[in-house]
Amino acid sequence: MAKRNQNPRLAKIHRSYKVDEIADLYGTHKNTVLNWIKQGLPTFDNKRPLMILGSDLNAFHAKRRVKNKHPCKPNEIYCMKCKIPKEPTAGLVEYQSINEKTGNIFGICPACETLMYRRISIVKIKEFSTLMSFTLPQAHLHIVDSFEPSVNCDFSKGIK
Repeated sequence: MAKRNQNPRLAKIHRSYKVDEIADLYGTHKNTVLNWIKQGLPTFDNKRPLMILGSDLNAFHAKRRVKNKHPCKPNEIYCMKCKIPKEPTAGLVEYQSINEKTGNIFGICPACETLMYRRISIVKIKEFSTLMSFTLPQAHLHIVDSFEPSVNCDFSKGIK
């Protein structure tokens, strides 16, 4: 199955393509290319075979790629259900650490009430924390740092 977002620089700009050549180039069906023509991909004329300039093809895919982008503002998280970035309900988010450099913040969408997630680096946490209400979790203690050993092991078996 072909990718949904096509590479806008895949076609050569000084070449003209037929519908089946474009389908082979992008790994799609020729009906997909005909749908692109219905959606606004320009052709030379309406004579058969339909010919399309490579520069027009690249411009068409570049325009479609930009149209689908929704960059988030610093106080927004992208909602996968609503398909747009939104500010979480009451500005409340939680932070979950992935490693020492990155983590996820998540909040609730005000429209559909589903969880929204955003990956954020530790460098940008300070900027984000001024806009939203959340607290960073305490550093996790390793077992050697804790005062109480794990209850899942039995140390008395090996010691005499």
